[in-house]
Amino acid sequence: MTTRAEPGDDQSDPGLSAIMSERRQLINLGYRLLGSLADAEDVVQEAYARWYAMSAREQQAIESPGAWLMTVASRICLNLLGSARARRETYVGDWIPEPLPEPAEWITGRSGAGGTDPADRVTLDESVTMAFLVVLDAMTPAERVAFVLHDVFRYPFGEVAEVVGRTPAACRQLASSARRRIRSAQSPAGPSAGQAGIVRQFRTAWEAKDIDALISLLDPDATATADGGGLAVTHLHPIVGREQIARAYAEIARVSGDRTTFLECTVNGLPGLVTRQDGNLSTVFAFEIVDDRIRNIWAVRNPEKLRPWRIR
Repeated sequence: MTTRAEPGDDQSDPGLSAIMSERRQLINLGYRLLGSLADAEDVVQEAYARWYAMSAREQQAIESPGAWLMTVASRICLNLLGSARARRETYVGDWIPEPLPEPAEWITGRSGAGGTDPADRVTLDESVTMAFLVVLDAMTPAERVAFVLHDVFRYPFGEVAEVVGRTPAACRQLASSARRRIRSAQSPAGPSAGQAGIVRQFRTAWEAKDIDALISLLDPDATATADGGGLAVTHLHPIVGREQIARAYAEIARVSGDRTTFLECTVNGLPGLVTRQDGNLSTVFAFEIVDDRIRNIWAVRNPEKLRPWRIR
């Protein structure tokens, strides 16, 4: 990111380096709160713009610039989350958080980017798995911000209250409500290596259009959700039930024929799949696997959400 220097500023000033070192933390915050890398980057740009809009005297009066930036970014995210609910009403089909590839291979993808910048990576852990982000997306904006700031970033409730605009006690209740949502929606997952084996079996069965094999890998109440955003052809409503999913996916493989290739990859820190059609990236698949069965499949086809994958 390029910043505008004020007259007389020394670009070698260690204070500038300290401010810019907060970028990765801010990107991590924005992605967890918004579920969108593009939106997270915009939030970070806006937070830095507000910092550099202040005079040198105003900047020097701030005891912790990093904490100031996190607070500002959190408030911007809170406002965006409120407006996002209205935007979702006109979104075509289901909205799925933007998937991220392996962090060691991910770059921002902005024009002119060249090579991986460690400061621009999102740290992948259990708080950015697709299953986790989907639960976060179902929360109210205040719940989501209170939970992420306190439980993920370890901010005390007194500081969370300054962001959310409620009392510390109210923020404690918001975070508690969010935890209950997560506990009720998620079940313990198996080791990543075991999940990779199941995803590999799913890929093999899918390529073979083997409906019985697909059914055996799916939970009886499995759900497959797709996000095309009106920009890519896909099913508009979730497919529920393993038999229905197996038949639908076998039909997808039949229709696409030899034009489609299936590749194993890491999606938000867990085993997933990517499909390429006629050599071009078409879909990223994330899975939730519980008790050695696939419980949820999230298929992201909206090209606007696949930018980080196309530049790998």
